[in-house]
Parts: sequence; C-alpha cells; structure tokens
Amino acid sequence: MSENKYLAALKESIVALDFAGVVKLAKEAIEAGVDPNKAINESMVPGMAIVGEKFEKGDYFLSELVVAAEVMKEGLKVITPYIKGEGAQKLGKVVIATVEGDHHDLGKNIVTSLLRMQGFEVIDLGVDVATEKIIGAVKEHQPSILGMSALLTLTMPKMGEVIKALKAASMRQKVKVIIGGTAITQDFAASIGADHKAVNALEGVKKCVEWVSSPGRRN
Repeated sequence: MSENKYLAALKESIVALDFAGVVKLAKEAIEAGVDPNKAINESMVPGMAIVGEKFEKGDYFLSELVVAAEVMKEGLKVITPYIKGEGAQKLGKVVIATVEGDHHDLGKNIVTSLLRMQGFEVIDLGVDVATEKIIGAVKEHQPSILGMSALLTLTMPKMGEVIKALKAASMRQKVKVIIGGTAITQDFAASIGADHKAVNALEGVKKCVEWVSSPGRRN
C-alpha cells in the first residue's frame, strides 16, 4: 500500500470510529515507512475535522465525537513514539485545561498532541479544572502560553474568570492566552481579553508557534 493510501485509510478509520482499524493501520503505516508527522497532520487530524463537520451538520452526535476522540487517542499511542525530535530543545511551555464544569477534552487532546509534536512542553491539567488550579499551574510552571477549552456555553465565562484572576495576580502580561471550543467566537474572545481564539487545532498550534518565535509580538 502506498503512503497516500495509508493516509487515506487512517483518516477514514477516524471518521468510521474504528478502534481496531486505526491501531492496525497505524502499526502498518509505521512499518511501511510512512512519515509519522504526515500520519497525524495529514490524516488523523483531517479525519477529526470531518467528524467535527458531521457533528455540526447533525450527522454525528456528541457520543460520536467522544468515540472519535478515543479512536484518535489509540492511533496516537502507536504513532507518537516515532515522532522525531522528541528529545529536542523545547519551544516553550504551555499550560492547557478544560475549564471548570466542562468535561469535554476532544479539541484539547488534539491540540496537546500537536503542540508536543512541535516541540512544546505541555502541562495538561485535564478537564473540569478550577480557576484556582489553573492560576496555580501558571505560577508554578511559568508557561509562555495558557490554553483553555470549553464546549459548553455555560462554562465559557470561566475563561474570563481565569483571565481576571491572572490580572489580579499580576501575571496577565507574562502569558499569552489562547482559547478554543465549538461555541466560542472571536467577539467572545475579545470580550474576555484573550489573545486569540483558535479556529481549529492546526491553526491554534500555528499561532502558538508564531508567538514563541516572536516573543514580543501580541496578537
């Protein structure tokens, strides 16, 4: 099977929510010499994008989104160890979390994997993370970037709460804040004082790379 066929098959395994298929294809692709970066960026991530589109159209429901995320995790477990440069100098630190009250980690997990591939040290705090814990992690790890995710409109205000807490702790100017989530708009991001709203995982990671490449540059 050619590299392009492996990439297409891997993408389809994500869309089809095929646990066994993604693991089998990931192993075969690596053994066949497929570039692991391509396997993720040009196959699995686009597969998740298709799942997201199906969710927005109503073809897939939240349960399918959750399953797709788990399928991708299984594929990443196989492929990630083969990413070159794992021990290379880190681009910077990122603290990332799904805010309090929200247990969704689909987008966050994809972004975390892609950031690590790019050379970032990522401190993933998980889901349903209280503002105090996020602020504590920023104080402890002193990241260059804070990423926050929320899928539910009811939990989105927690992002603004965190930014206010950063200001109160005199840390806001020391860290870039990027947020993401299906319901989040650019206007909302601006209203709470975030530096950037990620359009999708790849675009968000690209913005993070830009930030650490030009430390003095603000959105």
